[in-house]
Amino acid sequence: MSRFPRATMPAVILALLLFVPALAQSPTPSGAKQPSKPPYLDPSLPIDQRVSDLASRLTLDEKVSQIQDVAVAIPRLGIPAYNWWNEALHGVARAGHATVFPQAIGLAATWDTDLIHRVADVISTEARAKYNDAIAHGNSSRYYGLTFWSPNINIFRDPRWGRGQETYGEDPFLTSRIGVAFVTGLQGDDARYLKTISTPKHYAVHSGPEVLRHHFDVPVSPHDFADTYSPAFRAAVMEGKADSIMCAYNSVLGAPACASPFLMDTLRKSWGFQGYVVSDCGAIGDIYQGHGYTVTLQQAAALAVKAGDDLSCGNEYRVISEAVRDGLLTMADVDRSVKRLFEARFRLGMFDPPEMAPWSKLTLADNDTAANRTLALQTARESIVLLKNEHNVLPLASTVKTIAVVGPTADLPAILLGNYNGTPSSSTTPLAGIRKRFSSAKVIYAPGSPLTETNSIPVLAAAVTAAKQSDVVIAVVGITPDLEGEEMSTSAPGFFGGDRVDMELPRPQLEMLQAVAATGRPLIVVLTSGSALSVNWVQQHAAAVLEAWYPGEEGGTALADILAGDYNPSGRLPVTVYTGVAQLPPFEDYSMHGRTYRYFFGAPLYPFGFGLSYTNFAYTNAHVDHDRITATDDVNVSVDVKNSGTKEGDEVVKLYVTHPAVAGAPIRALAGFTRVHLAAGQQRTVSIPLRNRELSVVDENGKRHISPGTVDLWIGGGQPVAGVGQTPPPGVKIQFRITSEATLPD
Repeated sequence: MSRFPRATMPAVILALLLFVPALAQSPTPSGAKQPSKPPYLDPSLPIDQRVSDLASRLTLDEKVSQIQDVAVAIPRLGIPAYNWWNEALHGVARAGHATVFPQAIGLAATWDTDLIHRVADVISTEARAKYNDAIAHGNSSRYYGLTFWSPNINIFRDPRWGRGQETYGEDPFLTSRIGVAFVTGLQGDDARYLKTISTPKHYAVHSGPEVLRHHFDVPVSPHDFADTYSPAFRAAVMEGKADSIMCAYNSVLGAPACASPFLMDTLRKSWGFQGYVVSDCGAIGDIYQGHGYTVTLQQAAALAVKAGDDLSCGNEYRVISEAVRDGLLTMADVDRSVKRLFEARFRLGMFDPPEMAPWSKLTLADNDTAANRTLALQTARESIVLLKNEHNVLPLASTVKTIAVVGPTADLPAILLGNYNGTPSSSTTPLAGIRKRFSSAKVIYAPGSPLTETNSIPVLAAAVTAAKQSDVVIAVVGITPDLEGEEMSTSAPGFFGGDRVDMELPRPQLEMLQAVAATGRPLIVVLTSGSALSVNWVQQHAAAVLEAWYPGEEGGTALADILAGDYNPSGRLPVTVYTGVAQLPPFEDYSMHGRTYRYFFGAPLYPFGFGLSYTNFAYTNAHVDHDRITATDDVNVSVDVKNSGTKEGDEVVKLYVTHPAVAGAPIRALAGFTRVHLAAGQQRTVSIPLRNRELSVVDENGKRHISPGTVDLWIGGGQPVAGVGQTPPPGVKIQFRITSEATLPD
């Protein structure tokens, strides 16, 4: 009998004790040889040998039962039931209380990879704690496993996409860096075991419209695929070592993503991916129903398995036994997927004694801790972006005695959470945070308007009355995760199917803002959203504007800290805020021409990377360590950054690359960034490595080249462009020359 308590022993050993008494419990006659463990239960053997041994013991039907998201128990081999489906986009979701961090778009707005790595590490700690408790109680249901279908690293190419809130924004480099930090934080750095498994999604070329996702095909150009849509996945696999990838609903170049030889060959052959691929939920059925790509489900399942999709979210792979018998698949095809999936479970430690995994002693006491909530607060603080601060109306003066808080999202808990969220044990709305921080002031609250419906005059009148009685008005307005999100039935004005029809603030809210502004009181507007809002009137008339996103459980506290000046705002936009949809190509058009700051020639409301501070920063003495390099060299760019203001604060130093003489190159492209904290008056030399790959340009055939010629660099607090009513951020332009050429691998 094992020396471990029954409640803590791994499920596979427990199953052996229960179902294989001859192995585990039968007395051994005196002098008889002790029965040996089967190789798959021997931790001293290589994983591939253990996996092969286990797979060889399975029947075809048993193998098929293991390649669906609900994998059933196989008692005769001690294989416990396992549910592959779990979510951790910005905290462990749907499994009881957990720390809820800002929505993914807010994580990106921190521009802080070290912080995001810490966030993901905390998420995986809470995940292990919940998993250990679930195993102790025989719970193998959905949302209690260790395989997480996060992060979403699709490119937020169009602000109308409702699921854009789940992404890290519009830029492939920023998405890559935040994505790698998140993946490595989830999976851990143990030499033997994975802490959890991260599943970047949705591979590939996927970003709406939601109502068409089961049907549409993206005829993506080779240039756009290599330049925009694939780099984050490449980085997650090759740098982050993600052990899983989720394929998308849509088709790419005529083939459904989950059955696409092009996508799977790129993943496995070009990038060397060794893990398993899981379908988006129901995507295997879409191969024949949504896309009409096959006549039967058996054909669809067979094509997906042959292409390299190992696991179905859903039960579509139930037909694989029949597909093998009909000759659509071979046993070797099935074995390949079975082995990939069991290798993942072995690497998670599910078939080893529990003390071998470093996280076996974690309990629910390690979940939702005070330290984790403090990290959620820090992350929310870093994510909030100050977009306007006329006459330094913020931070609020200590002389403010009466504050009017208006707006329909000011006291709405849902705006803290976004989608794919967990459940916090406690949370602080903007109204609650303001009331607590400004306890010596009188705070008058009036919602002022509904979210989207026609205004109620008495509700509007109450907001106007509150404004007249106050020294300052803080209006918390925007949209909610009930209006934008994944394939929704919502059809409120301005929204359809989870996506947005336009980018405007809903009309009732705008009318409310106009009414309270007419009182003459200073108006501070706080935006809640998972995407860009074209707040043209607000930018023109409000004294201050902040973007709070969906800021997590401590969002209200973080906002109040910034309003009071206890924290200097340092978030930066991970998206371009356009003046309206007139500046955008059609939503269904996946060409990057005219999209994102890299290929958009117009004047935005707020540029990508923009964000203000309560202090000022100056840039001097920028230089490259080599003024001439070959195509195989990396370079280092440095600059002196000084806090020339009177308050301490964080600056996000960004490096942009422009190739003025290379056809097809982006207008400029982010190639490096770092966050630096500076006391008032402090100066620091900041160095940013410029990797060889970030000097390349993708040609029309999708090949990356480094070409000889002059390269323009801009290093500063943002792009060298201004939004409407803004001035360009500080920075310095420098140049160097590349003296040779090279072609880089995919």
